[in-house]
Amino acid sequence: MVVKTQCKGREFTGVEVGANNVRRYFPKEGDVIELHLDHLLIQLGLKPDFWQGNAQICDPRLRAWLESKNFHGRPGEGPIPLALIPSGKNCFRLQPVGTHARPRIKPALIPFHPA
Repeated sequence: MVVKTQCKGREFTGVEVGANNVRRYFPKEGDVIELHLDHLLIQLGLKPDFWQGNAQICDPRLRAWLESKNFHGRPGEGPIPLALIPSGKNCFRLQPVGTHARPRIKPALIPFHPA
């Protein structure tokens, strides 16, 4: 599913999941989710209003991860789409999508010339 970042001023605050995604992927009896952020696995509590139109995931560890992604542009310029991928019961993987992903630096290939 595609979610988007939330910002307050120039700081990331979390992600907006969206009401349709909540109904489809988040059972009401699950008030805790596990979230994979690259190599980090965190557990997050969901507030009761998560299922009543306030479909946001906020946590200081999530904010730090969003800041570390070094998205092109700056926070506050507009929401950045992210992929929230179900990976088990109440478990999801969050990752950048599209052009907002940080480019990977490829090592330069040096031709081998035997002596």
